[in-house]
Amino acid sequence: MRSRKLGAVGPEVSALGLGCMGMSMAYGSRDDAASTRTLHRALDLGVNHLDTADMYGRGANEELLGPVVRKRRDEVFLATKFGNRFADDATSTASPGAYVDSSADWARRACDASLTRLGIDTIDLYYLHRRNPDTPIEETVGALADLVVDGKVRFVGLSEVSPATLRAAHAVHPIAAVQMEYSLFTRFVEKEMLATCRELGVALVAYSPVGRGLLTGTITDRDQLAADDFRIGVPRFAEENLAANLDLVERVREVAAEVGATPAQAALAWLLAQGDDVLPIPGTKRIRYLEENVAAAELTLSPDQLARLSAAVPPEAVAGERYPEQSKRFLGH
Repeated sequence: MRSRKLGAVGPEVSALGLGCMGMSMAYGSRDDAASTRTLHRALDLGVNHLDTADMYGRGANEELLGPVVRKRRDEVFLATKFGNRFADDATSTASPGAYVDSSADWARRACDASLTRLGIDTIDLYYLHRRNPDTPIEETVGALADLVVDGKVRFVGLSEVSPATLRAAHAVHPIAAVQMEYSLFTRFVEKEMLATCRELGVALVAYSPVGRGLLTGTITDRDQLAADDFRIGVPRFAEENLAANLDLVERVREVAAEVGATPAQAALAWLLAQGDDVLPIPGTKRIRYLEENVAAAELTLSPDQLARLSAAVPPEAVAGERYPEQSKRFLGH
């Protein structure tokens, strides 16, 4: 597995990482034993950048990763996140539902809780998962900088923020990475965020790089999704949008076939070609999909093929929003 530098201040990490959320939530039933095997296989293949968050399974995902990370600590670059909370957690006094807490106090407490669940002393990359605009970003990043001084965190990151927030945060403490949704299906970061990252020397970590599974070409009907699969509520998977989006996937499949690749591999190769500062973290809990994704890192697409992939999925042709309405209020602050 080739490596890429995590921004101007970060280390070299694997060009492709592994998003671990689906091992514990969102995409159907859990299988911790299979997920553990996938984690070990990822490290065997040189995929050392593992991405989790305290909200994934309400801490269960960090607990799942903990034994693997502790056993192979020198091989792992571990990223986790804080900021999303639930009103029924043990320390909350908020109204019912999910909410965002980016206060300095919660940054410190959430970090300690993540370290305990993971069973380690230091988090390699600690992200603010979502930002509450009522809390100045300077307050949040100041607390994260203190965690770096304390040795609990190595590098600081942000997720789903605005370019203006990134600039303000970077002025307080160097930001190693910004995690944003980026794929052939979701390209809004190309308008301003990518340029801002490059100006500041910040890596862009691309989550959902295969469009939450749409770009794998394996989803053809909503009936394939389990009842507890969160994509049931995602507009791009709604009945009125899915057919149009699958037509776009077929265009990707046509280009992928020219190089003997799957649509997912072509989509990942396209994303890797957008710059050495773009680091995709495709998620899976199955070894066979992990191995398919890893093979994409060795796939070379011609300039013509890259241009045709870009043209195959024009942003305005993608049907439906990337998140349901209730989730959009947490984005872009």
